[in-house]
Amino acid sequence: MQFFSEKIPGYALASTFVALGGILNGFDTGSVGAVTEMPSYIETFVHLSPTMRGFTVSLIMLCGAIPATVAGHLADRFGRLRIMIAGAILCTIGCVLECAAFHLWLFLIGRALMGIGQGFALTNVGVYICEIAPSRSRGKFVSLPQFGAAIGVCIGYFSCYGSIHIDGDMSWRLPYILQAALSTLWAAGSLFLPESPRWLILHGRRRQAMEELENLNFEQAEAEKDVLRPIENAASEVGVLEGLHLIFTRQYRLQTCLAVFILSFIQLSGIDGVLYYAPTIFAQAGIPSQTASFLASGVSAILMLAFSIPATLFADKWGRRTSAICGGIILSGSMLLIGSLYAANAVHSYGAARWVVIVSVFVFAIGYVSTWAVFGKIYASEIQPAKTRATTNSMATGGVGA
Repeated sequence: MQFFSEKIPGYALASTFVALGGILNGFDTGSVGAVTEMPSYIETFVHLSPTMRGFTVSLIMLCGAIPATVAGHLADRFGRLRIMIAGAILCTIGCVLECAAFHLWLFLIGRALMGIGQGFALTNVGVYICEIAPSRSRGKFVSLPQFGAAIGVCIGYFSCYGSIHIDGDMSWRLPYILQAALSTLWAAGSLFLPESPRWLILHGRRRQAMEELENLNFEQAEAEKDVLRPIENAASEVGVLEGLHLIFTRQYRLQTCLAVFILSFIQLSGIDGVLYYAPTIFAQAGIPSQTASFLASGVSAILMLAFSIPATLFADKWGRRTSAICGGIILSGSMLLIGSLYAANAVHSYGAARWVVIVSVFVFAIGYVSTWAVFGKIYASEIQPAKTRATTNSMATGGVGA
């Protein structure tokens, strides 16, 4: 049965749908910093110390690191979609617990479950898209989850900007209700997506792979060249430890180390600090009211979304090397400037320094979504052979998150 539209290629629709995971991830990133500053949130859970607030915000990443390390091996064994769906269901449960919590420990359990779910699901989204999209447009589709994350950050900031005016604890619960609805849609819709043809070929299920290629509207020539060629058995044929050992053998060591190196420096660029604590950064830079701080953060999210559009559309035309070099110069320069001003205690609610910080945050965010955010995961997936792609990507993602 032809599930997808005949006018739009099936691989385009499937890639776009799984990018909902990126929107969900961005939604949390854009909202949690603002939520933890809302008066209604503080009234519900009492005032959090800076350490506890940092732990609450970062718990989703801490809990996502371990499952991300083994998600690729599980996906090699059980299928990309099954692991993504399981992760999406955990995200849904986590969102429900967060929005229903009246005690901090329950809120933290919800964030932990959401982190575990994202660790399983998002680690495999890029691999899944890489395996269902044709090589001529792979970069554009693999960058869709990052584009979705930019959309999610924008939605997260402005949902808090709108909900802060609601009386009572619904002001901070509403963003999590919306996240729960989104993750439910992501989990339910993924049940109808085709499995990766490359994974089916790896497991000797050629007939089913041909059916999925037809559903995905793959051209026969492209399929023969890129999907149906003989492939070595997947790393799932061995255990988790043996699979991790395999990707560091002489044959695959260089690709593995390069993927870890790239994803590590993308994570260490400081983007999470900028996104999670944008309201705090703007408040320290002298934007007086809480509402104005949320609004300024939302402006940065809009700019990130706007610049993500050309970055996604031209991902296959701009060279990976060019994106890496230009992004490194922009990110390091703007972060060095922001850090230097704060280290010199030059940022106050008056003077030119605060505007330099605000503009630098905008420049950093725009530079990130235009370069490193797009190139990193595409390149890390492209350089891996099919046999070790999922295991290497999940190990690199999990290790970086840890």
